[in-house]
Amino acid sequence: MSDLSLENRIDALEARLMFQDATIETLNETVTTQWREIDALKRKIAHLNERLLEAEAGLPRPTNEPPPHY
Repeated sequence: MSDLSLENRIDALEARLMFQDATIETLNETVTTQWREIDALKRKIAHLNERLLEAEAGLPRPTNEPPPHY
């Protein structure tokens, strides 16, 4: 194998490695952002669930009477 051919192969591998590193970094940032969003959404759902339970606890129990328009 000639030195020029070997150098071209090494250059190609280095370019691929740089591209892969950039792709991995982008994916890592995306996953981190999504994890933060999911965590915030879980907290919001838990808060809304608590508010719903509090609201349901304060409501009178429905009876089996028909609505007034019947």
